[in-house]
Amino acid sequence: MFITKGWNDYKILDTGDGMKLEQWGDVILSRPDPQVIWAKQRPELWRAAHAEYIRSQRGGGEWKYFKKLPQRWTVSYRELQFYVRPTGFKHTGLFPEQAANWDFMAQCIERAPKAPRILNLFAYTGGATLACAAAGAQVTHIDAAKSMNGWAKENIGLSGLSGAPVRILADDCLKFVLREQRRENRYDGIIMDPPSYGRGADGKVFRTEDNLFDLVWETAKLLSDTPVFFIINSYTTGLSSVVCKNMLEITLSKRKGNIDAGDLCLPVEGQEILLPCGTTTRWTP
Repeated sequence: MFITKGWNDYKILDTGDGMKLEQWGDVILSRPDPQVIWAKQRPELWRAAHAEYIRSQRGGGEWKYFKKLPQRWTVSYRELQFYVRPTGFKHTGLFPEQAANWDFMAQCIERAPKAPRILNLFAYTGGATLACAAAGAQVTHIDAAKSMNGWAKENIGLSGLSGAPVRILADDCLKFVLREQRRENRYDGIIMDPPSYGRGADGKVFRTEDNLFDLVWETAKLLSDTPVFFIINSYTTGLSSVVCKNMLEITLSKRKGNIDAGDLCLPVEGQEILLPCGTTTRWTP
């Protein structure tokens, strides 16, 4: 397991009955979580929620607001700052459990003999991009959604990293990887956070079970002779971290390295409970 600690602006206050109660700065949100199959431990806390995401039986859902919220607000993790807001599909623009990876990547980058080049695929609003740039890396940030890339640029400015060597592109990840092969560009670190299902900039469908191995196989060809890490995150229900471990074992079989794989977890305040939040697989030389 990889347990995220060190957040001051984010806490899980309680979990239960398919929901998690989270504090984002001064805002308390109640959101669904399919892995929470136990009962609420502190039901009295849930009355403090500012908003709750309610699923629809037809799919999707909507936010129910109990108190007026700002359109967006900021949260901080160490020196990094992010804008967050309730979005249409229960998310807030940030996955706090990924801070365990941010710390790991920063340590790898800081140990590198020179500023490494990092490729961040399916980069979303830029959590990993910010962490790598703050540690001194050159980062290429790829996401098909222009709106998410715009959000990432705002987070970069908010964190005081506007002058950092970060390149943000709206592109299909596989197409970009294949072009980089032809250009003979190489990267010292690779991060990918593929969706279970998504559409690229050209509308092409991505499905983890159909497309992930091919993407990992092709992306592994971009790894330099001085690598620092290769990281795959997954939020696909039922996809074991062992699957991603196997893919890295196969695609990096000619390289010497170690692979760690397991659940990303967040602690619940004042309880012994850990909330699993997807998986991560890390290869290091």
